[in-house]
Parts: sequence; structure tokens; C-alpha cells
Amino acid sequence: MPTFQAISSTTHADKRWKRYDSYAFAAHDALAPLVAQELPRAVLHLPIAFVAQDGQFTPVAVLGIQPGQNLFVAPEGRWLAAYTPAAYRAYPFALANLPDGQQVLAFDTDSGLLTEGEGEPFFDADGRPAQAVQNILGFLTQVQANRELTQRICKALADHQLLQAWPITVNGDGGERQVEGLYRIDEAALNALAAESLKALQEAGALPTVYSQLLSMQHLPLLGQLAQ
Repeated sequence: MPTFQAISSTTHADKRWKRYDSYAFAAHDALAPLVAQELPRAVLHLPIAFVAQDGQFTPVAVLGIQPGQNLFVAPEGRWLAAYTPAAYRAYPFALANLPDGQQVLAFDTDSGLLTEGEGEPFFDADGRPAQAVQNILGFLTQVQANRELTQRICKALADHQLLQAWPITVNGDGGERQVEGLYRIDEAALNALAAESLKALQEAGALPTVYSQLLSMQHLPLLGQLAQ
């Protein structure tokens, strides 16, 4: 498990950081969270589902057919898909929650990418966050804002009873494997929606999420191919 430490001028002024060159940090993720903004790109390359967490649904990229296994990370750490989920693109940085509810930029101290000499500085000569760090914070803030929109979209889908359990069977190395705990769009329920319900989903910005999930199911056989 990563250990995230809030970045501060007192702790990190004299330290540097290196960019990741391997996706080994994601090698044990069978699922990766997605936000609505990235679904139109993710749908072109990755199977997408929904999972239930703390009474809420969230979209995820399905990356493996058993817990602790990411089929899209090669043994040498290379990413095998043409699209990388936003959840991975800021590593080893992340937003951390403070007890008062505020969020701060944090760094994974177990990443091996925190250094004393080589790499990029956290702060410039004037003690301000370096431009690269500011860019990463801006990216993470944008993703977090879109995550809140994504939660509202998923609530609308659940309120209209458009999410159904999706047990899938994938043919991998060693035969068939069942993947459970996933949800998909109920296409029959979607087609039966009243016009006012469809209008409400459109106004909530939910329709791109609906069609992205349905279209992404064409990538399921890819999981079996990678497993073999």
C-alpha cells in the first residue's frame, strides 16, 4: 500500500522527485476508477463497468479477471493499452484529505521516486511550488471536480434503475473464470424509459456515460487474450 505524505516547504524544500517510468505501481489493480470526462477516450480501448462502493456507484476500467492482477501491465512495467486512466497519470502524486475536509497535494513516499539529489524540485528558488508540481495539482483538482460530477451521474443512473448486476465469464489461461461484483447498463430498461426520464438523464449529462459503458463491452475478449 502506498504511503502518502502531504507536500510542504518544510519537509520537501531540499528534496526532489522523479517521474515514473514503470506502471509496476498499478500491477495489482484489477479495477481502476474512471471519471465521466475520460470515458469517451477510455471506451475506445478498455472494458468499462460500474462497482458499488459505500452505497454509491462509480465507473471503473476492468483491467483483470482476478483480484490483485492487472493484465494491462506487462512484466517489465509497460502499459499495454493505448489509453491510460487518469487515476494513474499523476503518480506518485495524489490529493489527500485533511481532518478539516480540505485537500492537499501529497506524495507516495514508498514509490522510490523521492530523492535527495537527482530529479525535479518540489519548490523553486523563491519557495513557491515548482511549475511541474503546480501542473500536477491542477490536473488532480480537475479530476476531483469531475469525480463529483461522475457521482451525480451514477446516482441518476441508479435512481432510474438503469444499473444491473453483470457477472461475466472470461476465457483465460486455465479455462473459464467468473468475474463478479460488476454492474452494467440495463439496455432493456434504457429502451423502456419514458421520454421525461430520458430527458432528465440528458440534462444530468448521463447519456455519454451510458453509451460509453455499452460500447466498451466489445473489449471484454481482450481480457481473455491478455490472460493467455
